[in-house]
Amino acid sequence: MRDRDLYGGLLRLHILYHAEKEPVFALGIMEELRRHGYRMSAGTLYPVLHSMEAAGYLRSRLRIVDGKARRNYVITAKGRRALAAAKEKVSGLFGELFEEG
Repeated sequence: MRDRDLYGGLLRLHILYHAEKEPVFALGIMEELRRHGYRMSAGTLYPVLHSMEAAGYLRSRLRIVDGKARRNYVITAKGRRALAAAKEKVSGLFGELFEEG
C-alpha cells in the first residue's frame, strides 16, 4: 500500500468541505491541496472528481471563465449528509489518534 492510498478518503472529505462552501474546480482544488502538502496531477484529481460525481456527492456544471471552459463542482444533498457523518467520525478518530497516553 502506498501512502497516498491512505489519504484518499481525506482528499475526498477535503473536496466536499470546500464544495460545501462554494463551487470548486480542479485547478483550484489542486492549489488548495498543495497548500496542505499534497502534490496531485490533474490526471489523478479528475478521476476522483468524476467518481464523486458519479456517486452523487458532487454535481458539475460547465462554465466559461475568461473564454475557457471550466467545470465547477458543487456539493449535493447526499454529499452534505456524507460530510456531516464523516465530521462526526473524524472527530472521534482525531481524539483517539492524539489522546495523551
